[in-house]
Amino acid sequence: MEVCPTNAIIRTEYDTVYIDPNVCIGCKYCVSGCPFGVIDIGLFTGTAEKCTLCYDRLQVGQQPACAQACPTDCIEFGDVDELMAKAKEREKQLQANGESRAQIYGDSDILGGLNVFYLLLDKPEKYGLPANPQLPQKNMLGGYWSSILSFIGIGLVSLLSFRTRGQRKQQEETQDINL
Repeated sequence: MEVCPTNAIIRTEYDTVYIDPNVCIGCKYCVSGCPFGVIDIGLFTGTAEKCTLCYDRLQVGQQPACAQACPTDCIEFGDVDELMAKAKEREKQLQANGESRAQIYGDSDILGGLNVFYLLLDKPEKYGLPANPQLPQKNMLGGYWSSILSFIGIGLVSLLSFRTRGQRKQQEETQDINL
């Protein structure tokens, strides 16, 4: 959301993230800025696309199709706090049964907590998830400093150039007067 120049990426009233295809200009900033790599550019539309968590279904009181259709109830939709409590209970059960690697991916340790989270039995990388995702502004701090230092450097070079030019001009005027 932070890198989109047109504000096409919004957080909905359901706390989901939605990309408005009518506002997206297809600049691809969101593709490189997404810490989870879930945004792609549509082949036919040329705009950014990602799962909407069935925003249209949520608006009419239904749950996302994946949660409704999941035959094993592995995908659940509802209040984040209630689902997190349920996931933590299941994590404890798994660990008590010898699954020492069981972990919740997306709890407060990942970007302060996610609204979509997973109960994993292995490292996140095994599931195609980044181990330590970072928001774009955290990755850009070095770029900001280099821009500021470059600006200062250009300013100093410009000042020295003008000063040298002024001194040269003054010397030429002094020589013209002496002749």
